[in-house]
Amino acid sequence: MSPNRPTTPALFSQVEISTSSNTDHIISAEGDQTHLLRQILASVDRQNEILEELVSQLSSAQRQRNAELTQWKQSNPHLARNCRQAAETLSRVQTEFLSIMTSEVCENSDVLLDGEFMLNEFVDRFGPRLAHLNGVLQVLSQLSSTPQASQPPAS
Repeated sequence: MSPNRPTTPALFSQVEISTSSNTDHIISAEGDQTHLLRQILASVDRQNEILEELVSQLSSAQRQRNAELTQWKQSNPHLARNCRQAAETLSRVQTEFLSIMTSEVCENSDVLLDGEFMLNEFVDRFGPRLAHLNGVLQVLSQLSSTPQASQPPAS
């Protein structure tokens, strides 16, 4: 071998194995793991408590909102029925609007993909109307009375 070649550290080293020193290390490692697992369990328990509180808060707010809507519907039954009819009519309008919009997309798919100008025109033409229509439908649906089996459908 050439004398200029640097020596590399040995890949293997001596390891002393004795039962007395390893036992203490193993016991302390198991104790550390047990302690760590208990901390994790305590954290998970606390997280579950916080989630239960959150669900309780959200559900109480939802129950209050439902009670207010029910009270409003009982106080304004005629208006609630009119909201239902308006929602049903606007739902048909929305279906027709979506049909027109999807036809436009299918007919002009290449132009919409290639040209940013045409895509912006499409969004400007259909976007606000669709967003507002969805918002109005949501409000009317929430305020509308649900049809009951005992009531004949209004014509």
